Amino acid sequence: MSKLKAAVIGAGSTYTPELIEGFISRRESLPWDSVTLMDIDPKRLEIVGGLARRQLEAGGYRGELMLTQDADRAIDGASFVFAQIRVGKMGARILDEKIPLKYGLLGQETTGAGGFMNALRTVPVILELAETMRRGAAPGAWLINFSNPSGIIAEAVLNHTALNMVGLCNCPVNMLREVADSLGSTGFSYEYVGLNHLSWITSVVRDGEDVVAALSGKAGASMKNVPEIEYDDALLRAVPYIPSSYLSYFYTRDQQLQKCLKAEKTRGEICLELDEKLMRQYAEPDLRVKPPELSQRGGALYSTAAVSAADAILNGKDEIHVVTAKNNGAVPFMDDSDVVEVKCMLGKGGVTPQPVRVYNDYIAGLMRAVKAYEKLTVKAAVNGDSDAALAALMAHPLIGDYDRAAPMLSEMLEANRAFLPRFFV
Repeated sequence: MSKLKAAVIGAGSTYTPELIEGFISRRESLPWDSVTLMDIDPKRLEIVGGLARRQLEAGGYRGELMLTQDADRAIDGASFVFAQIRVGKMGARILDEKIPLKYGLLGQETTGAGGFMNALRTVPVILELAETMRRGAAPGAWLINFSNPSGIIAEAVLNHTALNMVGLCNCPVNMLREVADSLGSTGFSYEYVGLNHLSWITSVVRDGEDVVAALSGKAGASMKNVPEIEYDDALLRAVPYIPSSYLSYFYTRDQQLQKCLKAEKTRGEICLELDEKLMRQYAEPDLRVKPPELSQRGGALYSTAAVSAADAILNGKDEIHVVTAKNNGAVPFMDDSDVVEVKCMLGKGGVTPQPVRVYNDYIAGLMRAVKAYEKLTVKAAVNGDSDAALAALMAHPLIGDYDRAAPMLSEMLEANRAFLPRFFV
């Protein structure tokens, strides 16, 4: 039997101890013979890798742990590659947040103009990672990606490579957890439809009754990195479903813009401070567990999503998970090749999207508009196409204004010149 290897790309992330905790919790069903942590930042790799080693030892792991800055070495023979990269690090994220605000537009890590620029930096790097996997990973290897913007990255990989991939986000896991908490029970069935960070739970059936409308103002993941907004009853009647927290940028755009303009610090600046604090903790030689302060970073339960997906595929569990995958007819108003975020069966057969039955015209219209933006963004990222980049911004429901989009794009491209060689040839 071949050895089972996990590779973590971007392992210098402060989220890595969360993932390692997940490995430990499923060590019986995910019996890694080796775990390789890879990052281009040697200092962060040493600190986070040191904590990971202590966690694994305390958790009873007896396999090999390797730290490396070489992606080829990390991926060589890997059965599962977990990607959590941030191209440009936190400094680029902060620029993504601040520059759009100068033009009266939202800057956010995954949504709107900020997510767009994050995608331009990240998609080419992930596609290079996919090529490295094609050359050196184990036969049938899987990429499990939670690098942001996760949905656009999945759109690129699944339509430009033949790689096995699961696009993940902790948002669905947290949304369903909040539904269970609101009901006081996990005994319910549900419908889920959307794109990554543009999604809804459209049905919650308990004891034969659909209670989704009653929950729409109560449940829905309250993510650390999204300012909370109270929704009017009229809005919840118009779209009577449970929205992911990121829908607040679309439902109440001006309120969110004003919150960002008035904030003393961007979310990226707050995360940078948290990261620095966490790295100091991780360096403490007696620390052997994930510190509670990590929950402030907004990644709650993402390791649950990642390791449970790997477990389901490796062990052929045929479990339902909400992940991003090619539509293939699951959402009737989207193209088959469109990457959507829906309930999928995960098992030996890979990822099989389940049919979506509950939605309304608002959802259909918004999803199609944002998907047009995502496709144009992938085209821009892959080809260094400035025309496609401008068209993407014009298509986005949160942007759409040429007089703002064009100068903002010029400034953001220039600010990211070091990470966008395809745009400056």
